[in-house]
Amino acid sequence: MRRIAAFVSLILLGLVIAATATWGTLALTYSGPRVDILRNGLTAAFAIVSLTALATLVSPRWRWRVLAGYVALFAVLMIWWRGIEPSNDRNWQTDVAVLPDALIEGEVVTVRNIRNFKYRSEFDYAPAYYDKRFDLAKLEGVDLVAVYWMGPAIAHIFMSFAFADGEHLAISIEARNEKGEGYSTVKGFFKQNELFYVVADERDVIRLRTNYRHNPTEDVYVYRLQGTKESSKRFFLEYMNKIHALTTQPEFYNTLTTNCTTNIWFHSLVNTGHVPFSWKILASGYVPEYLYEHGRLDTRVPFAELQRHAHVNPRAQTADVADFSRLIRANEAAVPAGAADKN
Repeated sequence: MRRIAAFVSLILLGLVIAATATWGTLALTYSGPRVDILRNGLTAAFAIVSLTALATLVSPRWRWRVLAGYVALFAVLMIWWRGIEPSNDRNWQTDVAVLPDALIEGEVVTVRNIRNFKYRSEFDYAPAYYDKRFDLAKLEGVDLVAVYWMGPAIAHIFMSFAFADGEHLAISIEARNEKGEGYSTVKGFFKQNELFYVVADERDVIRLRTNYRHNPTEDVYVYRLQGTKESSKRFFLEYMNKIHALTTQPEFYNTLTTNCTTNIWFHSLVNTGHVPFSWKILASGYVPEYLYEHGRLDTRVPFAELQRHAHVNPRAQTADVADFSRLIRANEAAVPAGAADKN
């Protein structure tokens, strides 16, 4: 029994070393020094030490000495990792170059730098921003926007807040890229992108996806969430507080823990009765169906029918720009109106 326990312990120790070695090697690869020869040298050295630690597990004579050295080296790596700080001062891509801000004064929120680019194509546009005051008493509801481009399991999810007189404010949580830098799911685990809240006019952030992105084509669905006015207000203010905080306290985007859906879920915690965390929040394409299952969407029609009505691409592609938000929702009349309040 002792031999079996020792063998199992060595297997588990080997798995821990393999996991930490893989993480450390990738961390150095993506976040190490900008000088290639130095970064590559450090990465190779760490990988060699890690492999040596794994190999010596079978040697009782050297096992604990080498393991102690590996633990010390990994501790140094963690100190370096914790020292990597996010910043608002980088050479940002134009579409995320200007930080939004929010000033809360009682029942009025002033939102600054609302993005409203004039697109000629996906990458050809005239940057434009405006400021606007929003009266919380006029907040009428919250829409969930789901964008698909690679099958049913993966979607980009963002929110659009509906105010009286047809006003909408869309907020999309994204990775903030520097010029010349593309988004990578793997790099997103290793402090490569700052967190950015795109605060935008729907004529920008929705129309970009329905009318101008073609490689690949993106399908956009807009769902009205079921909730009380007070819960919508608390949810909106959570967003506003976060947007303001990011102007002085930048954060890193993380593919798994700090992304478009997990942050939405964290914001929803301000309300009691929020939906529990689920793997469907990580497999973001299933978020609308998950909310439907919990009664957060209109459940008086089957989900497939609700989804069909929510698809806005055909309407967006023919909508007049000036009346864009109303026209993309023109098909909502086909779904039974009204819904029970949810806290």
